Amino acid sequence: MQALFEKIMDGGKINREEALSLYEADLENLCACADKLRKHFCGNHFDFCTITSGKSGKCSENCKFCAQSAYYDTETETFPLRDADDLCKDAQYNADKGVMRFSVVTSGKRLAAQEIDTLCEAYKKITKETNIALCASHGLLAESDFAKLKASGVTRCHNNLETSRNFFPQVCTSHSYEEKIAAIKAAQKAGLSVCSGGIIGLGETLEDRVDLALELRTLGIQSVPVNFLNPIHGTPFAYLPKITPEDARRTVAIFRFILPGAAIRLAGGRGLFADKGESLFCSGANAAISGDMLTTAGVSIDTDFQMIRALGFHIGK
Repeated sequence: MQALFEKIMDGGKINREEALSLYEADLENLCACADKLRKHFCGNHFDFCTITSGKSGKCSENCKFCAQSAYYDTETETFPLRDADDLCKDAQYNADKGVMRFSVVTSGKRLAAQEIDTLCEAYKKITKETNIALCASHGLLAESDFAKLKASGVTRCHNNLETSRNFFPQVCTSHSYEEKIAAIKAAQKAGLSVCSGGIIGLGETLEDRVDLALELRTLGIQSVPVNFLNPIHGTPFAYLPKITPEDARRTVAIFRFILPGAAIRLAGGRGLFADKGESLFCSGANAAISGDMLTTAGVSIDTDFQMIRALGFHIGK
């Protein structure tokens, strides 16, 4: 482990076999080294963002973890696309709280052209009335759609790979891994940065987790959400056990070894841990989605800001 740490500090990259060997490393030493890598490559800057649901439920996709899929009976609230004024109020609230980036997330494989136009008007309004950066999470769009979003003020899009290419068919069959990667590349070609990560605890192997991180590195992703499965009643993955804090720490640390300069962003499921992710922020993570998630509770912005400042991070641009 020490040799791999020094290799990365010198500007090198670890390969798949080397990354897998880190699962045998002493946990405390591994996390300490990951935290040193974070400090070396990213400093003490901490990146906060929040999300809001712009359109909920009745999703055509069959992702086995998701409460919004029309395939499963989860009693999740459903509503159509929200209007510009409503979304702008959410953005202003988060901007006033000191949040740096705000993302609107919509259910479904992709949006219709009229829905994209409606959201572009909302993004223009938010850009005009607030100083918050914008992220958009609207599924598998085309390059022309991403270009419209960029022109309206969006600077980043979100599209999680969820897991490895090999394991993805066990998670979703209504769209493919290749479609996801094509959408990511289309967003990048349109001039947007991309936020992409996955969910830990879907029944994947350790190899799958490493393969996901390596895929993200190949794609040049610099904002990497790490979610931990919160099993939702009514979904096929409701029976899966919750990930342990120790497993979460090791996973975050290994992601830092593979992606030394990225924002490793704790996302869904962080609130399941008693410390709300504090130990993970000492194991290589340096970003978070704060506030509630789409269908599950998260950690409040005020609580997060207090914790992160106490850990010595600097919040802000």
